[in-house]
Amino acid sequence: MSQNFFRTKYFAAFGVAALLTMSFVASGAVAQTKAPTAREIVKEIQDHVGVAWQKETVDTFKAGNPDTPVTGIAVTMMATMDVLERAAANHENFVITHEPTFYNHLDVPEGMAETDPVWAEKRAFIEKHNMVVWRFHDHWHMRKPDGILEGMVHELGWEKYQRKDFPYGFTLPETTVQKLAAETGTKLGSSVLRVVGNPDMNVTKIALSPGSAGFERETHALERDDVEVLLVGETREWETVEYAADAVTEGKRKALIVIGHIPSEQAGMEECTHWLQTFVTNVKIEFVPAKQPFWLPK
Repeated sequence: MSQNFFRTKYFAAFGVAALLTMSFVASGAVAQTKAPTAREIVKEIQDHVGVAWQKETVDTFKAGNPDTPVTGIAVTMMATMDVLERAAANHENFVITHEPTFYNHLDVPEGMAETDPVWAEKRAFIEKHNMVVWRFHDHWHMRKPDGILEGMVHELGWEKYQRKDFPYGFTLPETTVQKLAAETGTKLGSSVLRVVGNPDMNVTKIALSPGSAGFERETHALERDDVEVLLVGETREWETVEYAADAVTEGKRKALIVIGHIPSEQAGMEECTHWLQTFVTNVKIEFVPAKQPFWLPK
């Protein structure tokens, strides 16, 4: 046989091998760039959070199909309609929220018909934009350190004042209740912060209770000798607020600062965003802050 024959056979074989290689690489590239589903991302979160996943938890899917491919992740303190609209506009169809989406701790509003126009429109918006909503509350708080607390301490700039024996306690340079409230409101963006207590009282011993811890935990904090001022997110006015007011009337060195639920935990979910970005690298992740709905009339 001639040399040309062998040369022709060689290049033909080489060409087939090259085509097979290119086909394999291309298929591998498609596999690598395939968008993860919301369920797969939640599995990554469960693997990285560092605490055992609880069977009884509110950290579950609240709306949408968990097997939906994710085009982008919006992390927020509260999945308000405003947050959902901004996320959809940014092509982020997976929303990770810290607080409920549907007006109740279990996301099933008590005493409200599914035909309620506000609730129905919100559900319809989520469905129309092929969105998935998942709550990340219990396990983010259970994490060591508490993810919400860690973000709030950083936002307030109180790292060096935090007590090792009582992570929710801080020993600040001496200030007044009035100055402490004003500085807290400015740092956390709370426009309707309220205070119970003597504004001129000098204080150094502070406790922070983000969100809504409830009467028992809040009053136990105020009972402590090493707590002069308790900062809370929200609380019932006929419970902890009344208790604090009575303590002040009785001459006790106590004060209560009510920040508002959203600003009291918002930075904790911004911290969550940064944490997620360390291991979820194949999809865009953005922090979408919830807007505090309250404003003061002029």
